Amino acid sequence: MAAIRIAPTRAARALNLLRTVQYTHPPTCPCHSNPAHHHHHKPLAISQARRALATPIDHAQQKEYAFEMAASSIRFGPGCTKEVGMDFKNMGSKRVMVVTDGTVEKLDAMKQVREGLEKEGIPFEVYNKVRVEPKDSSIKEAIAAAKAYQPDAFLAVGGGSVIDTTKLMNLYTCFPEADFLDFVNAPLGKGLPITRKLHPLIAVPTTAGTGSETTGTAIFDLVSKRAKTGIAHRALKPTLGICDPLNTRTMPSAIHASSGLDVLCHSLESWTAIPYYERVPRPTNPILRPA
Repeated sequence: MAAIRIAPTRAARALNLLRTVQYTHPPTCPCHSNPAHHHHHKPLAISQARRALATPIDHAQQKEYAFEMAASSIRFGPGCTKEVGMDFKNMGSKRVMVVTDGTVEKLDAMKQVREGLEKEGIPFEVYNKVRVEPKDSSIKEAIAAAKAYQPDAFLAVGGGSVIDTTKLMNLYTCFPEADFLDFVNAPLGKGLPITRKLHPLIAVPTTAGTGSETTGTAIFDLVSKRAKTGIAHRALKPTLGICDPLNTRTMPSAIHASSGLDVLCHSLESWTAIPYYERVPRPTNPILRPA
């Protein structure tokens, strides 16, 4: 008698694919494994079956009943990078810190940024020492440069590492008295809330994998703890993300492939995350809800 083959469920296929790619992509992304990022209901049977493998939930506390998606404003169009000067002028910015890395600084994206700022007479300074997959040491070096310049706005030109570094430069420039671990996600840091508004931040991505131009998350390596962690808060979201396809057309093929794999893995992770309606405790105020 021939064996009957049962087709795997969508969730099973997603889990199998995650296992397949785990050697080329970190199996747990600090951004999407954070309880702050749960966007999908799942069929009850599937959810209950996987709950046994997930973080235990204290059912004595009140569960969450809502989620919020508060993404940055996005502008898309070939050549729109050159508009950044007008954007900062519209915001009333007088002193902009442009953040990039040594490679992107030589590309056309930075040429467009410089020309746009100079055309509108916006004073700026370029910081070009961002490291790929930033460590806490390189983040602190960037923060020190920002504190010395005292900008009233930031412009990130580069990939996820550049944008995440810029978010933290903005945060600690606005909170100069804070210890570095004050805002870092618990349990590695104190996970304190960001209680005041940060400076405007415009992000010009030159890759298409992380989506950092839309999120309030910044990821880095905390070397002393041998861990990848970060800071997550809605206040970190860029004011505007400028998605100019002319800035990604020169990406090396390896980065093209890695960017696509990054997006795929983040999408699959929604199948393994704790659903938002099991998050506890429920926030006492909507402003405390992850977004």
